[in-house]
Amino acid sequence: MFDFKEISTASMVLFAVIDIIGSIPIIIQLRQKAGHIQSEKASAVSLIIMIAFLYLGDEILQLIGIDINSFAIAGSFILFFLSLELILGIKLYKDDENQATNASSTSIVPLAFPLIAGAGSMTTLVSLRAEYAIQNIIVAIVLNIILVYVVLKNTVRIEHIIGPIGIAVLRKVFGIILLAIAVKLFRTNLGLM
Repeated sequence: MFDFKEISTASMVLFAVIDIIGSIPIIIQLRQKAGHIQSEKASAVSLIIMIAFLYLGDEILQLIGIDINSFAIAGSFILFFLSLELILGIKLYKDDENQATNASSTSIVPLAFPLIAGAGSMTTLVSLRAEYAIQNIIVAIVLNIILVYVVLKNTVRIEHIIGPIGIAVLRKVFGIILLAIAVKLFRTNLGLM
């Protein structure tokens, strides 16, 4: 049975972890590199990854011999390098020569995974599954993916509203926030917190 309280709580938790609003500077940067982001593809792949991980997460990690903490630490490194790009203005993510392939692949890596459906959201899904009914978590995932799609579809408009100086400021601010999230994810899963 659907429970509105569980759906709203799970939605808010996933919203905070996915942080699509905070990822706008990263999305703009990826779109500038790739020339185009396929919003539908990124949203659909994120949805599939999250629902698949909701059902099979523990089993997949156990099958390949990786514990959830190691998976989260690996995700923290990816977030760490993305934050360095934003803060320092350096380029760590190598562009493909073929722009069409690049636009397509950028919509999946690093956008759909690990930015949207990354280690943070996957570890959160495993935690939510222990507390809430699976159908309520699925509704929460779908609601968040709809929001992700709306933001991805409107990044050009958002970029025009914010302007180049606003984007530069947002990149630095959200780069630091992303760095803090990476450090927290690392510390928590290393057992230092």
